[in-house]
Amino acid sequence: MNDPYQILNIPPTATDEEVKRAYRDLARKYHPDNYHDNPLADLAQEKMKEINEAYDQIQKQRKASSAASQSHSYGYGSGNSYGNSAYGGAYGAGSLNQVRMAINRGDISLAERLLSGVSDHNAEWNFLMGVVCSRRGWMDEAKRYMETAVQMDPNNPEYQNALSALTGAGYRPNGFRSVHTANFDDSACLRCCAAWSCCTLFSGGGCYLLPCIYY
Repeated sequence: MNDPYQILNIPPTATDEEVKRAYRDLARKYHPDNYHDNPLADLAQEKMKEINEAYDQIQKQRKASSAASQSHSYGYGSGNSYGNSAYGGAYGAGSLNQVRMAINRGDISLAERLLSGVSDHNAEWNFLMGVVCSRRGWMDEAKRYMETAVQMDPNNPEYQNALSALTGAGYRPNGFRSVHTANFDDSACLRCCAAWSCCTLFSGGGCYLLPCIYY
């Protein structure tokens, strides 16, 4: 099935209450009782089935994520040397690297799931969540996460460039692409983003450019 969050028209960062509210609103809209003797009855029934499946999938994912977090906490408590902050940071960093790889492959759903399983919402987490939201077209959410990333790590040029791209006049949703290059130029990158860019946010340290069209 399609991404359940897209079906319910909510971001993956929605709270449990927001998920329930979105589900209830759509369920009321497409409930079969509203389509008696209506040529759209079959379509409404299919839509209702899709909504129910999306809601069930989100609930299962969140329960699994919660259970995994509890299991991790139980296994590596404060009495165990693995429960220190250094181990937690390394564990989170590994997961966030996987998020970057998933986004570069275009697997946004996997990136969302991986991010939901990371408890340390540090600057990198907020940055990657901002990228995920931008790929979904949730630009207000994306900008909020990018701003948080920059506030938490103001000296990171990758985060600064990403926020500039989001707030630039020429930015368009889904404009992020993957490419590996050796060097980059900040000013050129921002000009490209402002013009009509395909600017990646990955591959280790800056804003790497694909061919662009200047207007």
